[in-house]
Formats: sequence, structure tokens, C-alpha cells
Amino acid sequence: MTVSQKIKHYLWIFIEYFSLIFFSFVALLPVVSCVITAFKTETEYQNTNVMTLPESWLNFDNFIQAFNKANMGRAFINSFIVLVFVVFGSVMVGSMLAYVLNRFKFPGNGLIRSLFLFATLLPGIAMQVATYQLMYQIGFINHLYGYIILSMGTDVISIYIFIQFFPTSLDESAYMDGASYFTIFFKILFPLLKPAIVTVMILKGVGTYNEYYNASLYLSDPKLKTIAISLYTFVGPLGSKYNLICAGVIISLIPALVVFLIFQKQIYSGLTAGAVKG
Repeated sequence: MTVSQKIKHYLWIFIEYFSLIFFSFVALLPVVSCVITAFKTETEYQNTNVMTLPESWLNFDNFIQAFNKANMGRAFINSFIVLVFVVFGSVMVGSMLAYVLNRFKFPGNGLIRSLFLFATLLPGIAMQVATYQLMYQIGFINHLYGYIILSMGTDVISIYIFIQFFPTSLDESAYMDGASYFTIFFKILFPLLKPAIVTVMILKGVGTYNEYYNASLYLSDPKLKTIAISLYTFVGPLGSKYNLICAGVIISLIPALVVFLIFQKQIYSGLTAGAVKG
């Protein structure tokens, strides 16, 4: 190896490690700042910068106030109900649509796929007026079931993920043996979609749990607010209580962190399989 090649080699190593450290710092800085702010009193927050450590790490008053004043207990229940039904519905609807589009060659199959792809290019905010009018006319405003049906919707990304995972020959032999399409789907193909199901559940679950715009628009009743809406309890025209907001953010992260720690093996395997499947 020549001198110039060694220089390029070590320079490339330096760039790799520097970029890893830099982007890790950028990603972790807001989290660290939020944790520090969550343990500060109102006086500490107003008189110190965001990276100044709190006087006491055993001050949990902010967490108690955030949980009680924002009614986060009820918000967690609402979010859990929405999350379960939306994820289940998205998996079932997405997998069934993918099965139909993948297996049955009928006139308009390509057109439907193109329309699904075209729908992803349309900005959601541009369709909110028509969507809100439709939701209002059918009486879905301020109802969890209305918001669930809206969020469940046709998830185009989920459909294309499922299409890639369908095996090619198992259902043909089962059909020749006399199995119905429902038997083929639920007993043969659906169990083989586990990596795709995990991937879709992650994508849809994270998006639904963090959803704020639609939840605030269609669930204005305080009793129906989700966890994302509850965090805005401490935001107002006279100022925002960021120490309570940060405490609420940490509380809202705990369930997601617990789920990740319990199912991290399935999550990693699902994402890896979804990344390499072609």
C-alpha cells in the first residue's frame, strides 16, 4: 500500500467515525436536553440554559403535574384503543388488498396500483377540507370509532410491503387440492407474512401513536384526546411550560420504550427482512 493509499484509507476511516459521532450527537442532544429540562423547577428553567443540570434529579413533581393536569391516564387509554384497532385493521386490509392485487390478474389491476401510487403523491393537507366535510356529514367527528376508521384507511406503503412477501407457488397447489381462497389466505399465506406484518405494525403504530394533526382536528372533546394532544395542554398564548412538556414527553416515551425492549428481536428481524426482500 502506497503512502497516498494509506492517507485515503485513514482519511475515510476518520470521515466515517466523525460522521457517526456527529450525527449521534445531533440525534441525542434534543433527548438529553428534554431529560434535563424535565427535572427542573419553573424557577430553574427560567434562570438557566437548557443544558444546565438541575439541582436535584429526585424532583418528580413535574412528572406528577404533567400526568395529572394533562389527564395522561385517559389519553393513554384512548391512544391504546386507537392503536390496537388501527394496526389490526391496517394489517388485515393491507394484506388482503395485496393478496388480490398480487394473485388475481383482472382488467384494471394495473390501474388500481397506479392510483394507489398516485394517492401517495397528493399532500394530505390539500384533501383535509373534503375529508372533514365527509367526516362531518356521516357523524364521525368527536368519536373514537370515526377517528379509527379514518386512520385505518388504505395504507399504500403497507400494501406494497405485503405484495413483496407473498410466496409464489404454495397457494397454487392448495387451490388444486380444493382449498378456498379464504383458506389459502388465512391458513397458508398469512402466517408466512410475519416479517411484513412486523414491519407494517412498526410503521403504522409509530405514525398513529405520534399523530397530532388529525387527532386534534377530529377529536376536540377533552375526554377523547390522545397522548399526542395531551402534551399540548401546557402550551398557551401566555407562554409554554416546557419543564412540564418535557416531563410529559418522557412519560409518553415509556410505553414505546417498554414495547421496544420486549419485542426488539422481532422488530429487528422484521425490519431486516423488509430491507433485503426484493
